[in-house]
Amino acid sequence: MSKALKPADLRVKSVDELQALLLDLKREQFNLRFQQATGQNEGASRVRVVRRDIARIKTIVAQAAQKTAAAGAAANS
Repeated sequence: MSKALKPADLRVKSVDELQALLLDLKREQFNLRFQQATGQNEGASRVRVVRRDIARIKTIVAQAAQKTAAAGAAANS
């Protein structure tokens, strides 16, 4: 995964798929931070890309949760 993830590609995924992807990215972020601390990190820009991808996924998951909450509230009215 060298390129940043596109929001349009993420929006078509289910919440479970996004959660799995988020877990993978957090593991990668940990490994990159560990490499950086030990001076072995060759792709310093990847840290930034992973951090932004994590934020993108969290935002899309939060939007999906809001959408389902709003739909549930409208159905109960």
